[in-house]
Amino acid sequence: MAKTILITGATDGIGLLTAKTLAAQGHTVLLHGRSAEKLEAAAREVGGAPQTFRADLSRLDEVATLAEDIRSRHERLDVLMNNAGVYKTPHTRTPDGLDTRFVVNTLAPYLLTQRLLPILPEDGRVVNLSSAAQAPVDVDAMRGRHALDHMAAYAQSKLAITIWTQEMARAHPDGPAFIAVNPGSLLASKMVKEGFGVAGNDLSIGADILGRAALSDEFASASGRYFDNDSGRFAQPHSAADDKSQVAAVMGAIRDLTGEAGHTRR
Repeated sequence: MAKTILITGATDGIGLLTAKTLAAQGHTVLLHGRSAEKLEAAAREVGGAPQTFRADLSRLDEVATLAEDIRSRHERLDVLMNNAGVYKTPHTRTPDGLDTRFVVNTLAPYLLTQRLLPILPEDGRVVNLSSAAQAPVDVDAMRGRHALDHMAAYAQSKLAITIWTQEMARAHPDGPAFIAVNPGSLLASKMVKEGFGVAGNDLSIGADILGRAALSDEFASASGRYFDNDSGRFAQPHSAADDKSQVAAVMGAIRDLTGEAGHTRR
C-alpha cells in the first residue's frame, strides 16, 4: 500500500536518492529543503510533481511553521524521515545563540516530530538519522553556553537524537515506531566531502537502509532501537545512551530549548 512519507533534507545526498527511490515505488513523497531553487530541482529529479516544503531547520520558528504547513495539507503522515543534518558550517551559532549543529541535528527533528505526532498513525514510523560518530553530550554546549568544534558538536548531536529516539519510543509504546539509523559511515554525501575531503561510498547503501527502516516488516517492532548499517544489524548505541543522568539532562535540555514540555499526542 502506498504511504505518505516526509523526508527532510531531500534536496541532495541520501535524502534525494531515498526520495527518488520511494517515489519510484509509488509512494507519495513530501520533500523538505532549505533552498527554494534546490527544492525545485529535486522535485524535477524525483518526478511526478511532489509537494515541496521550504524551511531553515536552524530556526525553530520555521520548524514549527513547517509542521503547521504539513498538517494543513495532510491528515495522515505514514513516515517522517528526519534526514537533514549539518556537520561543518560557517555559521556555528544561530541567531538565538544556540549551536547550529545541535539545532539542526537534534532539536529541529524533535520539534518537528512532536508537532506532527497528531497525524502519525500508530503503525507509522519516525526514522531518525544517527551516526557511528556518537559522543557523550555536553549539555551546557547544547544549551549554547560554550562552543564546540565541528566533530564534537556533530558526534554529540547524533547521540542526542539517538537518546530522544529511545525516549519517544518509551513514551509511545503503542506507536508510532521511533527508529535511529546510522545509514553508513563516509557515504558519498556533500557532508562527507566537505567534512572529510573524501569521495565516499555508494549513496545507495544509505538510501536502501532508510527505505527498509521506513517500510519493511523487519523494522515494524524495532521502536527505540538503533540500527548500525556499518555492521548491518541492530546494535547498542554509545553507552552514554544508557546513563540515566545523561539521558535526563539531555531530555531536559531538549524540552526546554524546543518549548515542548512532554511527549503528548495532541
